[in-house]
Amino acid sequence: MPVSIGITCGWEEEKTWHKLHDEYVGAVQEAGGVPFLLPSIASLELVAVYYNQLDGFIFSGGSDLDPHFFGEEPQEGLAEITPRRDLWEMALARLVLAGNKPALGICRGFQLLNVAAGGTLYQDLKGVTAQKHQQQAPRWYPTHTVKVQPESRLFRLAQQESFLVNSFHHQGVHQLGQGFQAVAWSKDGLIEAIESSVAEKKIIAVQWHPECTWCQERISSSLFKNLVECAAFKGGKKYGNRKNSRGNQR
Repeated sequence: MPVSIGITCGWEEEKTWHKLHDEYVGAVQEAGGVPFLLPSIASLELVAVYYNQLDGFIFSGGSDLDPHFFGEEPQEGLAEITPRRDLWEMALARLVLAGNKPALGICRGFQLLNVAAGGTLYQDLKGVTAQKHQQQAPRWYPTHTVKVQPESRLFRLAQQESFLVNSFHHQGVHQLGQGFQAVAWSKDGLIEAIESSVAEKKIIAVQWHPECTWCQERISSSLFKNLVECAAFKGGKKYGNRKNSRGNQR
């Protein structure tokens, strides 16, 4: 049976466009899953329909999150927010946190899952750290180091305690949400990855962008493979040695 993975999309208010980098689609296909692009639909009644129909979820990167979701007023440095996307993804994230289906959060998705669990964000990292987290380099090029907590699920996937990642964010996790544990940090102490503290919940979220690097390094691709494998297991489906989109055995 195919393993269906829903990927949240960005939303352009003025152009009324849903948008997503094709890198996400390629990463899911290469991992053996079937990608489904999830639009930010104004009708929240459909959130449960998508949740029930799909096996796993990716919360993708994008615009800043409305600080009212974590009890703050907008501060200097807050960039553009997308209310329609915020409302839809927050509703989906809360279903994912309450349920038992696996998810992968990436950049904004990492921050959103933390806020959905009751955590908070730094609205802007200026004044918080002098380290550069918005790289001026190609999207596929890693620019700073993260250190991973031993014994974490992320460590078991990475199979090493530190590695380089790419970085395109000016916000960050401040207070950790309930049910999550921090499992990776940059050298300035900023949280770079979180995962569910309950073993039965297969949720991992990272601040960097593995969709940009899955085709060139193992750690990034392992995040997507893990999601598809967990989704197959949760759905009661047999996930075997399937062929990827390039015809190679995985």
